[in-house]
Amino acid sequence: MSLPVLVHRSRKGAEEFRVVRPAEPLTRAALIDHERYLGAYLDGSAARGIAELWLLAARSPRSLVHVPLRANGRPDRAVPDGTGSPLDLVLLHHSLQFAPSDWKRVRGRPGPGRPRTVSLPEAVGDAPAVDHAARHHLENRDLFHQHVHAETLFMTGSAKVFRETAQHFLTVSREGPPHTPDDRGSTHLCTRLYADAGILGRDARELHIEYCDQSRLSD
Repeated sequence: MSLPVLVHRSRKGAEEFRVVRPAEPLTRAALIDHERYLGAYLDGSAARGIAELWLLAARSPRSLVHVPLRANGRPDRAVPDGTGSPLDLVLLHHSLQFAPSDWKRVRGRPGPGRPRTVSLPEAVGDAPAVDHAARHHLENRDLFHQHVHAETLFMTGSAKVFRETAQHFLTVSREGPPHTPDDRGSTHLCTRLYADAGILGRDARELHIEYCDQSRLSD
């Protein structure tokens, strides 16, 4: 699987950071902070794009995978109560030990982006085997930890947890309406990163992932 990206080098003092962004913006996507939980609203193409970037984060432990979404705003048609703050998204491996408080400075000094095509060894669509019981062991360290800083959600985790949870976005991409309307004609499809699934750290909030067609995501 090949994924076109832009690779930026950004400096903070003596440190240099590798920031990877999708080559094409994901315009049919929104990430909203609802305080009690986080909401991702995506059409099929954007859901697949996020899945690919999720897998990229799994194999790029020295990179910050930045997905600009905040400029897409809050799609009121997709968020009926019109509440919540739009966020950008950064995916990163826990071994990078990046401090979210440094993000505003790093984001403001991205340097010129160089186009690259990244090969994803994981076949997009082949779900990895998951040991659900092991996720609930006390020694499990394959957890997502979250921070929100500078209007950005940081999802920090291990390669394993990124690989195993990319399937949530692929489900929305493949099974989202109009493919699977129910017997009442509903076109709603969603999934979640659940708090009790053994994949979220103690202070992490659930991430609700909902399919939204283009008309609902348009202003």
